[in-house]
Amino acid sequence: MHDLSSRVALVTGASQGIGRACALRLAKNGATVAVAARNQEKLNDLVQEINAAGGKAAAFVLDVIDEDQIKNAVKSALAQFGKMDILVNNAGITRDQLLMRMKRSDWDSVLNTNLTSAYLCTQQVIGSMLKQRWGRIINITSIFGQMGQAGQANYAASKAGLIGLTMAIAREVGSRNITCNAVAPGFIETAMTSGLAEDFKKEALKMIPLARIGTPEDVASAVAFLASEESSYITGHVLNVNGGMLMG
Repeated sequence: MHDLSSRVALVTGASQGIGRACALRLAKNGATVAVAARNQEKLNDLVQEINAAGGKAAAFVLDVIDEDQIKNAVKSALAQFGKMDILVNNAGITRDQLLMRMKRSDWDSVLNTNLTSAYLCTQQVIGSMLKQRWGRIINITSIFGQMGQAGQANYAASKAGLIGLTMAIAREVGSRNITCNAVAPGFIETAMTSGLAEDFKKEALKMIPLARIGTPEDVASAVAFLASEESSYITGHVLNVNGGMLMG
């Protein structure tokens, strides 16, 4: 197990799915976790679960498209915990539609939630990491940011943008012992994918060499590794967690 004792982590989009699994895993590995999302009730349940298991967590309600809410939440987390060691930019949405029919509002909402929020959150925590000369920034991208997907021009663009952001940040702060990496999940069983047609899921499964759909815990394991000291010589990297669906 990757020991994260004494580390403080912030996870966005933590109320469900991959974000929730990441928060639970980081807490299990010893980190104090600031969990952030829009749903107060789900966050409270998550904090209660972490605390009941012997961990330490606190909830911060925010909508990541609102810069002021991000600033206030990070300020509150820093005031409560004193520092920020790990940031997991996980918050994300989809607004799928063919490009010719896609509304500008759906483009903007996906780009602002999935990409701009990562820039804003990173900007708010980077000062603490620079000061202590240690940090781990982990951006949750997607296989569709690497290979594209029909009907998801906004989502694919936002996730591809996260990969570029990851590499740029890695170059900016590497000399301060701060790493920035991305995790690119493939087909993961979450609320976002649960509504997909069974026929689509069966066809997708045929494209996965490991012959199973991934779990949020599969992604959380990769995040825990990249958050740890064991990954200290890895930066600017995209770690694929896709069962072999995309290789190379």
